[in-house]
Amino acid sequence: MAISEDEVKKVARLARLAVPEERLAAYTQSLSNILNLVDQLSAVDTTGVEPMAHPLDMVQRLREDVVTETDHRAQYQAVAPEVEKGLYLVPKVIE
Repeated sequence: MAISEDEVKKVARLARLAVPEERLAAYTQSLSNILNLVDQLSAVDTTGVEPMAHPLDMVQRLREDVVTETDHRAQYQAVAPEVEKGLYLVPKVIE
């Protein structure tokens, strides 16, 4: 599918992109090449092909969800200036 220079200008205007006049022919050719590739991909028969979530047939290894660290909250809050009911108290910033 070929795209015209007028269409490139229109798309550039809609996207608020500045396209220099000397680069317009190159952009038009590049966009036409991209659209031709999309046409080729669309022409491929994909009936019976199941969509993939990942290109490799792999399974994610998962570890057991177990606690490996002890609770250090009291130790961390011991050095805090102000703590109340396990929460850090900070000065009011917005009035």
